[in-house]
Amino acid sequence: MEKRIHLNRFFAIILSLIPVTMGGYAQEEKKDFTPQSGQEGKDVVWVPTPQELVDSMLHLAKVTPSDYLIDLGSGDGRLVITAAKRGATALGIEYNINMVELARNAAKQEGVSEKAKFEKADIFETDFSKATVLTLFLLTELNLRLRPTILDMKPGTRVVANTFGMGEWEPDEVKVISIDSYWKTANLWIVPAKVDGTWKIDGGEINITQEFQQITGSMTIGGKETTLSGKLNGDKISFNAGGTQYTGTVSGNKMSGQRAGGNAWSASH
Repeated sequence: MEKRIHLNRFFAIILSLIPVTMGGYAQEEKKDFTPQSGQEGKDVVWVPTPQELVDSMLHLAKVTPSDYLIDLGSGDGRLVITAAKRGATALGIEYNINMVELARNAAKQEGVSEKAKFEKADIFETDFSKATVLTLFLLTELNLRLRPTILDMKPGTRVVANTFGMGEWEPDEVKVISIDSYWKTANLWIVPAKVDGTWKIDGGEINITQEFQQITGSMTIGGKETTLSGKLNGDKISFNAGGTQYTGTVSGNKMSGQRAGGNAWSASH
């Protein structure tokens, strides 16, 4: 009996020294994660954004310390980290947990982990409505899936996309820079207020048809109708009607401002 016990201990020691095998190969110790350009992701492959373009995107959005920036598909976190270095509070949404951990470590090394946060989440299931700046590097078809949600964000929210567009929603501004003989593009949109429909104005009404930031329609005052055309910049509205320029601010179901010449105007929806 004593000999059998000793043999059992002997075999237990031998077995503890044999590497655990999978498919006939010894399982290697897990190495540090290193991202590879072109690696598969949930929605798109990952391609790092050159730092010059990151800087250009943030400059285009006029990011300040008062901003809350959310980056959809934040990858290695460089855009979020750069925004945090500018003083902004920033959050990266990324589905790949390895990339999330990589970005968190990078933020810690750069000394901005208090302002640069990262979450593992699906961009299509994330509430990003509180962002004042939204950044993304996605394909056009993914931008289009997000577009209705983006258009419901607070008027004035700045949206900056690397390379890809929003379909018929034309950018308010485009910045093209040359990096290593390649042209890189940053597109900026300002979420417009919603003004489509009929508005009551002193002595008449305004009928507006809205296509994103562009507006057309008519103004009728005292029975006289004139055509109207103009543009929105967030909650700021400007239009020309009957040769008179109107500027103002939209606030929910009201808007008000100044006519050319200094006369005030207001309208309700």
